Amino acid sequence: MEQLDERLKGQYATLSPQEQRVADFIFDHFDDLISYNSAELAKLSGVSKATVSRLFKRLGYDKYKDMRDELRTLRQSGMPLTDNRDAVQGNTLLARHYKQEMANLTQWVSALDAGQFAGSLNGMVRARRIIVIGMRNSWPVALHLRQQLLQSRGQVLVLPQPGQSLSEELVDLTPEDFVVVIAFRRRPRIIRALLQQLQQREIPVLLMCEPQAYSLFPLARWRLCAPLDSVSAYDSYAAVNSLINLLANAFLHETLEKGRPRIQDIAALYQQMDELEQR
Repeated sequence: MEQLDERLKGQYATLSPQEQRVADFIFDHFDDLISYNSAELAKLSGVSKATVSRLFKRLGYDKYKDMRDELRTLRQSGMPLTDNRDAVQGNTLLARHYKQEMANLTQWVSALDAGQFAGSLNGMVRARRIIVIGMRNSWPVALHLRQQLLQSRGQVLVLPQPGQSLSEELVDLTPEDFVVVIAFRRRPRIIRALLQQLQQREIPVLLMCEPQAYSLFPLARWRLCAPLDSVSAYDSYAAVNSLINLLANAFLHETLEKGRPRIQDIAALYQQMDELEQR
């Protein structure tokens, strides 16, 4: 289905001058459109509310609300659409940001499945190797998880390497390994095929994703979810990093006998190589 901007571009030449005024405003403020009701859009465009209504019916929407619902669905899929009502009111925006961040943290903590967490943790502890896979926005998350786990054990890899494909790395995996697939929206299409391949080969997989990624759940043995909701365009990864912190700390405590000497050895190397500023 064509999205709103594509529909407008396709029909622009056939619109009336008044409808084109609305279209021009939408093109200039598309990221903010989700924050306007029909009366506000009419006023900002300098046309009547009836003109706005006629335009959206011409574009295939039964009512203006259907268009806003479509944009909200796109926002939930990860498309960066802003709501600029409070963008110029710093204190208000900060308060809304804080409220949303706390809501995200509360949501993932309340929804955490203790069995899923314990099962995935046990799988990681027993694994020969841990492979962490992340792409696009999930790549820095994968790097962070790998760095945390690497403090207490070796053989923690992150894939794909920059500019490289996955197949050469996956071919050597066995059920003795453990794969963490970090797949937060907006995911490349290959994620589904990757999970299917790992499942067929009976390789233990922990999927980390947002709670709305229901269709991927059956493809992983375990899943841990964290919301990405934000007050504006870009997803928030604060809850994701909080979940990673919990997972990494739990892993350290489960492997403390071997992990503590490794941490001490790493600290000694830091000093010998003078890698870190000691302050």
